[in-house]
Amino acid sequence: MKRFLLLMLSLWRQQIKLYLFAALMGAAIGVFILAPSYNFIYSQENTNSKLSSIEYVFSQVTSVLTGGNVAEKELILFYAEIGAMLGLLTVGVYGFLHKRLSRIDQLKAELQKDIFSIIAQGEGAYLEFKSSFRWDIEQSRINRLLEGVVLKTLAGFLNSSHGGTLLIGVADDGQILGLDKDYQSLKKQNKDGFEQAIMTAISANLGADLCSHVHILFYGVDGKDVCRLIVTPALRPVFLHQSNTPKLFVRTGGATRDLNIQEALEFAQVRWKREA
Repeated sequence: MKRFLLLMLSLWRQQIKLYLFAALMGAAIGVFILAPSYNFIYSQENTNSKLSSIEYVFSQVTSVLTGGNVAEKELILFYAEIGAMLGLLTVGVYGFLHKRLSRIDQLKAELQKDIFSIIAQGEGAYLEFKSSFRWDIEQSRINRLLEGVVLKTLAGFLNSSHGGTLLIGVADDGQILGLDKDYQSLKKQNKDGFEQAIMTAISANLGADLCSHVHILFYGVDGKDVCRLIVTPALRPVFLHQSNTPKLFVRTGGATRDLNIQEALEFAQVRWKREA
């Protein structure tokens, strides 16, 4: 717990320093650029000033540094406040856009990979194979409990800060099994029906808002279909109910495990503090 608090304190300090720096930079821009620029335009329109723009700005900066009169100080303070607010707004907008552009670039990079190179990587923190979605190969029947296993993996990827990829129709050793048996278990026995079944399961068990974080692609290999789910990180904690108990799953190495209450609270505070 002490280690967690120290980490949180460090993150808060870094964030405060960033916003303080942005506010100071904005204030400096307001005082040394916005105020002189406005005053120069005003003087050109209302006085017979013969100073060039550079000379005028220099004289204004000198006035700022030497104090100036009360009216000038109030005007300078006003522009400093405006500049500080613009600096903070810029940091906020940049952070918002940077996160989303990074995710777009990450998704583009994932889309450029072919199925063989993905399978060759083997299972790990960012990749997992599932033989089927609901068809139990060993018992040769539909087993809806297998859907929960897939959802658990998706929840783990959604809760991670990096997301991940889930391949359905591929055995643990990388052998391509296909989706024919899964198709036969559906009313609409094709790719569209399979995608609809997965999205329905995500919406019903994890949350409808998370469907946009799961991108589904299909690959045909030797007459067999493989479904690829590219998962991007969620903007909130994702819980999956098991035995009427909500559980928060995370990826640890190449596996997915649930956290106890204390672990879940600590993980959520650190993980989504970064998203704030």
